[in-house]
Amino acid sequence: MEKVTIELFSDILCIWAYGAQPRIDQLKSDYGSQIELRYRFIPVFAAAHRRIEDQWQEKGGYAGFNSYLHELVASWDDITLHPDVWQKDPPHSSTPSHLYVKGMQLLEQQGTLAADDMSGFNGRTVVEEFLWRVRCAFFRNAHDISSIEILDNIAQEMGIACAAVHRMIDSGAAHAALHLDSEVRDRYLVPGSPTLVFNEGRQRLYGNVGYRIIDVNIRELLRDNQTGEASWC
Repeated sequence: MEKVTIELFSDILCIWAYGAQPRIDQLKSDYGSQIELRYRFIPVFAAAHRRIEDQWQEKGGYAGFNSYLHELVASWDDITLHPDVWQKDPPHSSTPSHLYVKGMQLLEQQGTLAADDMSGFNGRTVVEEFLWRVRCAFFRNAHDISSIEILDNIAQEMGIACAAVHRMIDSGAAHAALHLDSEVRDRYLVPGSPTLVFNEGRQRLYGNVGYRIIDVNIRELLRDNQTGEASWC
């Protein structure tokens, strides 16, 4: 049976991508090997301080952005925020985290990425679990995830060999992989974070999309793979 490939474009500092994690976990639980998730990253918060200072200058700055986020997630299930998120040690950029994950993805492709114990990963791969823990480190714990030291600490807690990830970054391989994500974003005309892209760019779901909408797209694509009909999604 053919798999449905879903390319997930996000910025690791995007609140909407953080809040979407339960839906991604549910997809993996419901569809298993019928879907393939490919994680790509876009630079929404590549210059995080400038973005917030420009967009929130007349709306309370970092304090205003903090209040907005807490109001936003107040009704979200299983999603929590640190009281001082974006006020305590706000990261300068999401790029270091993106590079770290791209380095891990390259190791995964080589078959050399491993963690000491995956029993607590809730069905996630090593890369997926690391990505989730980095988001939690920022949104739940207000850690500066633009710091390589913070990223190393998370990797070490998982039993990941940091030196191997550093080699991918230092060699430029992770930078090249991140650049390719930007090329694919431009080719698919991805509007922002998070965006789910299906069917080689023919279908896009952007923003805070409900699970049932994602689910029906996958069901239609799986059905069409079996029948050969054109998708009605």
